[in-house]
Amino acid sequence: MDTQIPLAELETKAGLPPEALVTHGDMMRAFEAFKETNDERLEKRGDVVLEEKLARIDSALDATQRRLDTIALKSARPQIGHDSKAVRSQSAIEHKAAFEAYVRSGESAGLRALEVKALSVGSNPDGGYLVPPEIETQIGERLTAISPIRSIAGSRTISGNVYKKPFMTAGPAVGWVGETDARPQTTSPTLDELSFPAMELYAMPAATATLLEDSAVNIDQWIAQEVEQVFAAQEGAAFVTGDGTNKPKGFLSYTTVANDSWTWGNIGTIATGVAGGWPASDPSDVLVDLIYAVNAGYRQNGAFVMNRKTQSAVRKFKDSTGNYLWQPPAVAGGRASLMTFPVVEAEDMPDVAAGSLSVAFGDFNRGYLVVDRAGVTVLRDPYTAKPYVLFYTTKRVGGGVQDFDAIKLLKFAVS
Repeated sequence: MDTQIPLAELETKAGLPPEALVTHGDMMRAFEAFKETNDERLEKRGDVVLEEKLARIDSALDATQRRLDTIALKSARPQIGHDSKAVRSQSAIEHKAAFEAYVRSGESAGLRALEVKALSVGSNPDGGYLVPPEIETQIGERLTAISPIRSIAGSRTISGNVYKKPFMTAGPAVGWVGETDARPQTTSPTLDELSFPAMELYAMPAATATLLEDSAVNIDQWIAQEVEQVFAAQEGAAFVTGDGTNKPKGFLSYTTVANDSWTWGNIGTIATGVAGGWPASDPSDVLVDLIYAVNAGYRQNGAFVMNRKTQSAVRKFKDSTGNYLWQPPAVAGGRASLMTFPVVEAEDMPDVAAGSLSVAFGDFNRGYLVVDRAGVTVLRDPYTAKPYVLFYTTKRVGGGVQDFDAIKLLKFAVS
C-alpha cells in the first residue's frame, strides 16, 4: 500500500523545515504499510515471508522516526550569540569577551578580574571559570530538548549543593463546622523531607589549535554542541537507573511494590501476568490497567516511557474494534501516542525480560524532579593531550522521585 499524502495536508510545528514534512509523510505511509502487513500476518499466522516483511517495515518506521527526531532536534536547538536585537548589560558583554579570550588563548586575567569584582566563590583558577550566563542557559535548553526524562520531568535550579523538599506524612485534622460552631483544636501536621543532592557531571571536549584560532568559529556554540550530547546521555541513564551514588537516583532504582499494596516511598507496579512477556490474549489490557493505576489528577498529564524495542512490540496492539493503539506523531516534530497518551522514548529503559520494569506511565512533571545547581564551569587544559586542548566542563545535577503516587511501572512477571 503506497498511500500518497499531499504535503498541504500535513501539519508541522512552526519553525520546522520542509524536510520535516516530507519525513513525516514517509512515516505515515510506512505506518499504513505496517498496518496492512500486520493484518495480513494475523490472518496467515506462521507465514515467514510476512513476518520478515513486517520486521523490515518496523525497522523502516524506527529509522524514519529517528530522522524526524533529528530534524526536530536541530530546529529546537537555540542559537547562541546571533540575536543582534538582544540587549545585554555591559558586564555580560565583558564576561563573554573575557571567556572567549580564555578559551581561545588561555588568557585568564579578564575572567579573574570579573570574578574578583563579583566576589564570586563558585569557581577559581584550579577549578575552572564560570561560563557566561547565556551559554549556561542555552546548554540547559538544549538538554531539555534532547534528554527524554528531563523533557517531561519537573525541574528546580538551586545555588547550594542540596535541595530539600518538605512533605506531609500526616496532615492536620480538618472537618466541616457551622458558622457559629466552636472550632475544635486540630492536630499539628507531621512533616518529613526529601533531599536531592546535586552531583558533578562532566564532559571533556577536545579542540585543535586551528579551530581555536579560527575567528569564524563561534566558540560558545561549539562548547554547547560538544557537551550537550555527553551530558544528555549521562543524565538520561541516571534519571532512569541511577543508584544515587555520585549521580541522580533513577525512578527504577526505588523500591517497588504491587500497586494494591502501595505506600509512600515505594513505586507501585502492575504485573502482566506473564514472566518476561505480554499476555497471549488481549495484551493491551495490561496497559489499560497501568493507566488506571494512576490517580485521575495525575493521569490527565500522563505519558508512557519505554525504549524503542518495547515500543516496536506495542505498535502491533489493537483495541476490541481492530484499531491500532499506537499512532505516529500527528504533527511533524510531535510525539507518537499510545491510547492518546504521548510516548517518550528512553533507551535506558530495560528490554522486556522476566521481572523487568520496561514500561512506565504517569505524570513525570509531578513525579520526578531534576535539580540543577546554577553555574557551568570550564577548565582549559592544554597539557594533558598535546597537541589538543581539552576543556573540562562541569555542571552539578541531581534528581529523584518527588511524588511516589504519580508514577507507575509495568512489571513483566506473574505477580
